[in-house]
Amino acid sequence: MDQHRRDELMTVRQVLDELGGVSRRTFYRWRELGHGPAAFKLPNGELRVWRSDFATWLRQLEAAA
Repeated sequence: MDQHRRDELMTVRQVLDELGGVSRRTFYRWRELGHGPAAFKLPNGELRVWRSDFATWLRQLEAAA
């Protein structure tokens, strides 16, 4: 977890905005299929994504293209 010490937690809304308006339904479908960025649930049930994990996920998509 040390890598996350200076990291930022992103909400699902922030992730969707960064992706240029991908729908919430698409994001959750990607998660179901194991294709979305790494995320975790807070005790209140909301998802959060570390910005560094989001960036890594995007780089992997770029490399696969």
